Amino acid sequence: MYTGRCLCGDVRFEYEGALGPISLCHCSQCRRAHGSAFSASAPVQKVRFRYVAGEEQVTEYESRPGKYRAFCSRCGSHLYSRLDAISGILRLRIGVINEPIAAKPARHIYVGSKAEWFDITDELPQYEKTERTNDPF
Repeated sequence: MYTGRCLCGDVRFEYEGALGPISLCHCSQCRRAHGSAFSASAPVQKVRFRYVAGEEQVTEYESRPGKYRAFCSRCGSHLYSRLDAISGILRLRIGVINEPIAAKPARHIYVGSKAEWFDITDELPQYEKTERTNDPF
């Protein structure tokens, strides 16, 4: 089981299940939303995710048709993204999880639009958009 929370602590959640592969997304939307070189997220099953507190504080922003980014409306912490087309999956932001995570990032995605000021120096697979599985996130 994983637990997590936003920066201010108003939103708290539990997730009972394994995290999917961690992706480091370099797309311009993730960079802008997170104010960083990339975002780190992993797919999780929505049915195994539950709020412990603060669900009413969660706001979703439609960043493109059918894609939503959820955040705490008080402190702005990013929690997850989701697609209408894949209703059973959330892309949970790794930084909001409380417990140590043994898994390491599996890939860099959308490196075709990565920040020019950031150099990828690890040996993880890099994908211009997403990997061959056509991951829509």
